Amino acid sequence: MSSHRFAAPMWSLFRIVVGLLFLCHGLASVFGVLGGNRGSGQAIEPGTWPNWYAGVIQLVCGALVLAGLATRPAAILASGSMAYAYFVVHQPEGVLPIQNGGVTPALYAWTFLAIAVLGAGPWSIDALIARRRDTTTVTVPESQLAGSRR
Repeated sequence: MSSHRFAAPMWSLFRIVVGLLFLCHGLASVFGVLGGNRGSGQAIEPGTWPNWYAGVIQLVCGALVLAGLATRPAAILASGSMAYAYFVVHQPEGVLPIQNGGVTPALYAWTFLAIAVLGAGPWSIDALIARRRDTTTVTVPESQLAGSRR
């Protein structure tokens, strides 16, 4: 039994779970739900740099990656925001992620980069749009094209 037949659906499930987890961070930061920002029960004050903007990116990009809609651009933005979080917030505290508390942003940054490179997978709105685009494309046989040139 080959495991290759499970690769594409598994990739979609991976993307869905990562998008959901990132969305939960955004919900906690922006709306104060699910325990709030860092377990405080509170939302981040709107407009606070950079935390509130990071929360909005987590909310929007998490939802887009979860749904598989505009997945590559959303994943690039999410990856960049997590790289920013790692290098600006965590890395000055220590060289390695295990020393500076930056394991989560580092993992998210690399995970979203992988999603941006590999795409959303078959279980996504992006794939549905691509399938519909392919079925609505009309192909004209080459014999008809040759006949119209005469």
